[in-house]
Order: sequence, then structure tokens, then C-alpha cells
Amino acid sequence: MLLQGKTHQDDRGVITFNNEFDASEIKRIYTIENHSTDFIRGWQGHKIEQRWFASMKGSFEISVIEVDDFTNPSKDLISQKYLLTDEVLTYLHIPAGCITAIQSKSLDSKLLVLADYQLGEIADEYRYSLDYFNYM
Repeated sequence: MLLQGKTHQDDRGVITFNNEFDASEIKRIYTIENHSTDFIRGWQGHKIEQRWFASMKGSFEISVIEVDDFTNPSKDLISQKYLLTDEVLTYLHIPAGCITAIQSKSLDSKLLVLADYQLGEIADEYRYSLDYFNYM
């Protein structure tokens, strides 16, 4: 789900904001910077944890799959693609039960990641090869 951000500009400068985003569940914050625009980070995700993504610099294409079985997911699951840019502070909410593949679409892009669990609080990380699913 996208939580659309906005921007305001006046003689003092530019503010990007998102007044719809509720950060009360956030326990951890980090950033991702892929080493090139050809690299795709994924597939990985969580059965229990949630994530929220926002582009702090540049742009990212994020593919999301809702997993049917984390032990043996179907190979023909459908992904949804989202484009996040730094023009507005739009958050992409990745609910529990989903995995992602993340590709920066411009050089030197930086993605903000918010999580609702501390690192090591629970064992809930799942990874699959990029070619596991039929469409990639």
C-alpha cells in the first residue's frame, strides 16, 4: 500500500512530507544503497515483520510478492511493482507475509527502510534466488 507524500515549496525552500504515515510501530531504521542500477536485491522478506520504504535520494523500483507458503512458495506468484522517487515522501508499506526485490533506478540512490522489530528480536528472514519465480 502506498502512503502518498506531498511537497511544499516557498521562498524558504522545499519541504517533502507525509502526514498520513503513523510511525508508532517503528523499532528500527536503516538505509539501502545498491552498488549499481543493474543489481537487484532480493527476493527477501518476512512472514511476521513489516517494512516501510521511502526513497531519500534518487528512485527505486520495488517488486512485491505475497507469499503463499514460505517453506515452498509457488513459482508462479504474481508481483506488483512500485516506483518510489525522492520528489515526495511517499512510503510503500510491505505487510507481513511479503517478499521484495529492490532495484535502484538512478545512480547514488538511497532507500529509507523502517521495520517494526529490532534486529534479532525474532527469527523471520526468508530469501529466495532472483530466478526462483517464473516471471523474472
